[in-house]
Amino acid sequence: MPHSNPSKRATKKRIQRQSLHLEVADGLRDMIVEGVLPPGDRISEGKLCEEFGISRTPMREALKVLASEGLVEIKPNRGTRVSEITLEDIEEMFEAVSGIERLCGELATIKMSDSDLEHLKGLHERMTSHFQNGRRHDYFRLNQETHNLIVELSGNSVLKEVHENIMIKVRRARYFAILSVERWEESVKEHSEILAAMQVRDAERVGKLIRDHVYRTGETVKQTFHADNNSSGKPALYAKNN
Repeated sequence: MPHSNPSKRATKKRIQRQSLHLEVADGLRDMIVEGVLPPGDRISEGKLCEEFGISRTPMREALKVLASEGLVEIKPNRGTRVSEITLEDIEEMFEAVSGIERLCGELATIKMSDSDLEHLKGLHERMTSHFQNGRRHDYFRLNQETHNLIVELSGNSVLKEVHENIMIKVRRARYFAILSVERWEESVKEHSEILAAMQVRDAERVGKLIRDHVYRTGETVKQTFHADNNSSGKPALYAKNN
């Protein structure tokens, strides 16, 4: 009778555990980005374990992942809290992203194929539909996919790596902007202009439009991040969302 290999069984279990805690990290990351877990809030492991239907071990491993990304702070004997965002953080992040995405947009416009353009056009049409139907969550996901695709189409692996690292934090701040109805509408129009410039292969105009688009998003976040007379103690946009 053939003997089973314990090392293979152990490896399989380790992979399953790793997959679980990364899935939990993805879920928690979305909750932080969308304000379900606002900046400064204490994280209740027990409550979240119940919500996710898991034990404390994968939850704690997931929180370690988020801590390495700067989204949560784990303090011995004091628990875990969602990291705060300052106006200085927002300003510096959007300065960096506007420059990176401008260059990526210019390169992508030069290098992308016609099928790549059709893909971007399809994403934009779906984004517009989500906007018209008030589907904020779906719009945000496609918006992120569009920005990431433009970076991918730049064909520059260095820019892509830097962008990926920075977007872990910027994604949370960027979500604030579409909670402003006026900015959300402006953003859709700006995406239309960017796509139109890409279709005529005007790389310089694409770069400028993307830079301005990201800059305006950052300005919206800065202007609305801290509101006066907010009794909830949360940033105003989160208060509107909850």
